[in-house]
Amino acid sequence: MIDALVADGHRAKLCCRLLQVSSPGYYKYRARPISATQMRRQWLTGLIREVHTASRQTYGSRRVHAELTLGMGVRVSERLVALLMSQANIVGLPGPAKVKRLHGVATADDLVHRKFHRLAPNELWVTDITEHPTREGKVYCCAVMDTFSRKIVGWSIDSAQDTHLVVNALDMAIKARKPGAGGIVHADHGTQFTSWAFTNKIRAAGLMPSFGTIGDCYDNSMMESFWSSMQIELLNRKKWRTRVDLANAMFEYIEIFYNRQRRHSKLGYITPIEHELRFDKTFITA
Repeated sequence: MIDALVADGHRAKLCCRLLQVSSPGYYKYRARPISATQMRRQWLTGLIREVHTASRQTYGSRRVHAELTLGMGVRVSERLVALLMSQANIVGLPGPAKVKRLHGVATADDLVHRKFHRLAPNELWVTDITEHPTREGKVYCCAVMDTFSRKIVGWSIDSAQDTHLVVNALDMAIKARKPGAGGIVHADHGTQFTSWAFTNKIRAAGLMPSFGTIGDCYDNSMMESFWSSMQIELLNRKKWRTRVDLANAMFEYIEIFYNRQRRHSKLGYITPIEHELRFDKTFITA
């Protein structure tokens, strides 16, 4: 208490008198050498600041704890990380709001039926479009996610929300991944995704198109979750001046931060790329 008041500029003797603490006792307390526990907590707080800064100030205590333990090999409890963050006023960004899942909703032309989990890459891709304003006008982004690793395997950014936007994102995914025949590409019933050009691109690659029900975000919940994270961690954190500024930021978020650095809670707090590398090593060993 006295240390906090003194740090705010109040005289130590006055603070001691008001709090009925002897001045010699206070100065003796101040002169004591710092304990090993205090030293470690100060060291941990410094590491926590570094991790939080490296995450673009997005990580909460769980992801900071994962980075410390999995990334740096530091032995520390999640409870202590949360306590030190609270004491140092270090906070992450709030996550997406929890929503209740709907059950028993009929779907048509749906090969997924909300079962997104897959055991290997390229078995199921999901795709969707988001938009965000700048002072010049809106920017549209289409992304393709592999549900096995949550990695964004294809993306396209443009000033128009048309068929070219979604075809370009899918084309990038196909060229980068070279998927085998039989994989599924799941989207909603938007006109861009139901267009001949998009569905023909899917079939030409030996893949199968799948569509959720109209107006039902739960049938493409993985992509909705990704957009929600990008909205919180990037898009809503500032006002964007130009389309180029926002497009560059989207590219950096997807390719640098999300795919390579951001620890994903559904992957045991490892990154999408690390998840795929671990699968490759296991597959080769087997």
